[in-house]
Amino acid sequence: MNSIFTAFISAIVSLALGGVIGYLVRKNFVSKSLGQAEQKAEKILAQAKDSESTILLEAKEKAIKIIDDAKNEEKERREELKVAQTRLEQRESKFDQKILELEEKQNTLTLKTKELDEAKERLSKTQEEQLQKLETIAGFTRDKAEEVLLRHAEKIYKESLLSRMKKLEEENALELEKRAKDKLAQVIARIVVSHASETTTTAVDIPSEDMKGRIIGKEGRNIRAIELLTGCELIIDDTPNVITVSSFSPIRRHVAKRSLEALIADGRIQPSRIEDAIESAKKNIALEIKKAGEDALYEAGIASGIDPKLVQLLGRMKFRTSYGQNVLQHSIEVSLIAGALAEELKADAQVCKIGGLFHDIGKAVDHEIKGGHPEIGYDIMKKFGLSENIAYHSIAHHEDNPATLEGHICKIADAISGGRPGARKDTLQNYIQRLQELESVAGSFEGIDKVFAIRAGREVRVFVNPSQLDDIGAAKLARDIASKIEAELNYPGEIKVTLIRENRITEFAR
Repeated sequence: MNSIFTAFISAIVSLALGGVIGYLVRKNFVSKSLGQAEQKAEKILAQAKDSESTILLEAKEKAIKIIDDAKNEEKERREELKVAQTRLEQRESKFDQKILELEEKQNTLTLKTKELDEAKERLSKTQEEQLQKLETIAGFTRDKAEEVLLRHAEKIYKESLLSRMKKLEEENALELEKRAKDKLAQVIARIVVSHASETTTTAVDIPSEDMKGRIIGKEGRNIRAIELLTGCELIIDDTPNVITVSSFSPIRRHVAKRSLEALIADGRIQPSRIEDAIESAKKNIALEIKKAGEDALYEAGIASGIDPKLVQLLGRMKFRTSYGQNVLQHSIEVSLIAGALAEELKADAQVCKIGGLFHDIGKAVDHEIKGGHPEIGYDIMKKFGLSENIAYHSIAHHEDNPATLEGHICKIADAISGGRPGARKDTLQNYIQRLQELESVAGSFEGIDKVFAIRAGREVRVFVNPSQLDDIGAAKLARDIASKIEAELNYPGEIKVTLIRENRITEFAR
């Protein structure tokens, strides 16, 4: 027991002794480390003080150098400014000298101008005195002498001058005519369009003679229904296997023809079927009209941008004729010719193309609207947003002297298209007969002195005796003439009746 206790005490004493020894060793080690760290810190601080001194010295040297450089640069700039100021002073001195020289020259020039004016005045007085002396010696005034001299020169050279002027006019006219013919020949050669004259009747083939009776129907009810709904006249004569449809309106004729063809193919011909066939034909014609207008724009080379309603009106002209010439084909040809002429003459080709295509657009509705087709066409084009230059083509192609170059071109193109051989089938005899009939009907009333049919029969001018008719009677006579023309004559479009009552009084003062 004592031995264990002794061993325990020994162990405790040993641990305590080891701890004291360890503490002393650690303290010694820490003291040495602190001493070394202090030495290093003192060494580093000494080196930093040496570096600071060196850096401050270098900074002072650089500052001194910068100050010296700035002083040298300032000195150089002062010298440059001094030189520039010297040059400026020299230039100012020269400028002042030049100003003085200019003032001297101006004074000299003023004196010379004054002397020249005085010399001119003296010369003018001398000339006036000499002229008076010459007038006194010759016995003529200045104006009289000029008149005699001019008259003498005119007498000598008048004949030669007139001959020369006439020759030049003839040469210019021949040259202009040759150039115009060349341009027109080139344009016409480029525009090749076929022509087929149309009539006011259309033939419908039928399979047998029995079909004529079925078309007529019981007591004529079928044929009356067709004529009433289409506005056409059906001519059923002795011609075998043919029924003739007659009407001035091509649209109505085509509606009647297609309706008859559909009824003949179906075989059931009765009033209800007739109404259905005519309604179907009208719808098909409407689609065909729209396509015809779009095709015309494409053929004329006109881009989109035209109002669809105006295109629809354009397509209607496919079923309109003028003296046997299809108006839509005529309009396309006028557009192409006008565009080609405009390119040759350096005019606005696009305006001529569009204006040429729509120049007769009034004919699409002239049966329905009061007025001549030029005025109707102008109003239509303005309504659908076309410019004044384009709308004017509708009027220009009927004017004697159009106001614009494009208007002249449209008028020429219209004349070329209508004047081509085969374009129109109306003979001279028929044309003259129609004008004579118009004049005869208008002149059949009392109180009329003279009657003239003008504008290709589109207008009749009536001159009345003012002593036989007053203003009220003249207005009534104009209405009577128009009514008689409507009742007795067949004509496309509209005829304008212009009645003129003029009272002239002549006296002589003796």
